Amino acid sequence: MALSEASACRRMLLRPPRVILFGDSITEFSFEENGWGASLAHRLARTWYYRMTFLYTYADFRKCDVLNRGLSGYNTRWAKMVLPRLISKDSDAKNTIAVTVFFGANDGALKDVNPKQHVPLDEYADNLKSMIQYLKSVDIAEDKVILVTPPPLDEAAWEKECIAKGEKLNRLNSTTGEYAKACVKVASDCGTSVIDLWTLMQKNNQDFSCYLSDGLHLSGEGNNFLANQLWSFLEQKTSTVHVLLPYWRDVDHLHPEVSLQGNPHDL
Repeated sequence: MALSEASACRRMLLRPPRVILFGDSITEFSFEENGWGASLAHRLARTWYYRMTFLYTYADFRKCDVLNRGLSGYNTRWAKMVLPRLISKDSDAKNTIAVTVFFGANDGALKDVNPKQHVPLDEYADNLKSMIQYLKSVDIAEDKVILVTPPPLDEAAWEKECIAKGEKLNRLNSTTGEYAKACVKVASDCGTSVIDLWTLMQKNNQDFSCYLSDGLHLSGEGNNFLANQLWSFLEQKTSTVHVLLPYWRDVDHLHPEVSLQGNPHDL
């Protein structure tokens, strides 16, 4: 059978389920080396092997695509406007397993010093609610949405970054905390999951500076911390998702078409 004919009778693969990461620069940078988004993609797209004496076992996580929709510098006012251009029913939203919504680091910028990015606290909460409502309108239910609060701010380290740019310190950790609390409240009101990074990273008054690379963005340790927090949610959400194609050891090498193309009569 010619290749074109074989293609005609081959059972088409469905688009793989997806996890969408929506946020500001902390999300945009998450696909860099050791980033939290890259870590999640790695866990959801790679086969892990374990050798025990002469036996090999494996856990296959080739289940989901992880899409990065991070927008550096954005706040919730702008995010709310562009969300319909990024996620819609036409983009197969119903095939989405989870969406992270990770904003607040820019919204909480001090109005007097950084009015361009600043969003008032009440509006920030309303914007998050608006985005959750929009996702519901395109068939992404609230139980698939994971809000993430901004991480704590290391003011000393971030002030050095600001001074290097000829600017004043434009954020405060206490203010960031107010936005984190608002985010947690929105999650409670709307029935979504939430990861309160601001609180978790400061638990028991621990030094959280190790989690930040410049006082605001996540370091390698911070990326790992967030990836582990998210994995506790995503592992459960993806536990029933089947792999799209068989593991190579399970392919019938004598009749690979049976394993790889499926039965054409099933069409």
